[in-house]
Amino acid sequence: MAEQPFIPVAKPWLGQAEADAASRVVLSGWVTQGAAVAEFEQGFAEYVGATHACAVANATVGLHLALRACGVRAGDEVITVSHSYIATANSIRYCGAIPVFIDIEPDTFNMNPAYLEQAITPRTRAVLCVHQMGMPCDIQAITDLAHRHDLPVIEDAACAIGSEVERQGDWRKIGKPHGDVACFSFHPRKLLTTGDGGMITTSNPEWDKQFRLWRQHGMSVPDTVRHKSGQVIFEEYVTVGYNYRMTDIQAAVGIEQLKRIPEMVERRRYQVQHYRNLLADVPALILPNEPTWARSNWQSFCVRIPESSNQRAVMQAMLNAGVATRRGIMCTHREPAYVDEPWFCTSRHTGSCTQHACLALTESEHAQDKGIILPAYHQMSEDDQLRVVKTLSHTIR
Repeated sequence: MAEQPFIPVAKPWLGQAEADAASRVVLSGWVTQGAAVAEFEQGFAEYVGATHACAVANATVGLHLALRACGVRAGDEVITVSHSYIATANSIRYCGAIPVFIDIEPDTFNMNPAYLEQAITPRTRAVLCVHQMGMPCDIQAITDLAHRHDLPVIEDAACAIGSEVERQGDWRKIGKPHGDVACFSFHPRKLLTTGDGGMITTSNPEWDKQFRLWRQHGMSVPDTVRHKSGQVIFEEYVTVGYNYRMTDIQAAVGIEQLKRIPEMVERRRYQVQHYRNLLADVPALILPNEPTWARSNWQSFCVRIPESSNQRAVMQAMLNAGVATRRGIMCTHREPAYVDEPWFCTSRHTGSCTQHACLALTESEHAQDKGIILPAYHQMSEDDQLRVVKTLSHTIR
């Protein structure tokens, strides 16, 4: 009997169009930040409905610049979730600020707005929410409360290109933005990939100018302007900046990927509905909830296994059967790096927290311990999905 092909947890959808686009840039002689980046920024802004879009090296540096624009400095506090990729909290630490973690909603894996107000202190400077795995968080409740306290809202939209929320009967894409600034990732795990890369969207023109200055070392005149000028130009470095640029090679790939996004989102939503149908009879399995006001791009489909099941054992058995999975989203406060890094939760460390167990973050920890991300990618067939479900069902029984 022939061995069945391995099913990865994710796979980018790239083709000849992306290869040709990258090749054209390589052969053009201009491969760093240039015309392709500008075209990609314009196309991305049009797709999500943003006023401004600034391309950067990745979503993490995007969050760093967003926090800087919001005025976050050393000793400040930023309210966020521990239940996110570590980059979310790390971006806060890059500013010298302290992350304050609040718990999540168990059915959406997103920040629970009910805990937001109690986490606000005189040192709070911003709220950094996450659209986890592409599922929109309750951005309306979060922004309403944060803005009542004059706090800016940054959206970690790393996973959320193509996701939407409803406001007053109007469906709007994540990235418009709904808060003050949103940051996207183009890592290969995302629907749209440029190999790596990121985008910052905002309606604030002054912030957009700052992002563009900071991403290129604080240089007063972009090298593209110098290159086209018939006069000698001496640039100045007017502020301490960073090398956070995207290359034209990446942007060329991104331009082609943008054309695929509607089809990718439609396909992913179909796959998730097919998963739901197949998983309906699997006992004690909890599926994620999509609120009526949200439309996820379903970058990842995370299920909760029964309390009696061992997460690692289930994942290993599936891997042995040729099906890759990922554990539930990590909790930053449990990572070794944050043993020595400062952080708070809503209990303010009143004796209820340790690295591995925080009474104020029980839903976050449970989601990590019992969540399993199932394979999902554009090229995945219904037969592949059936095999995933059969393997999972057999493993957890």
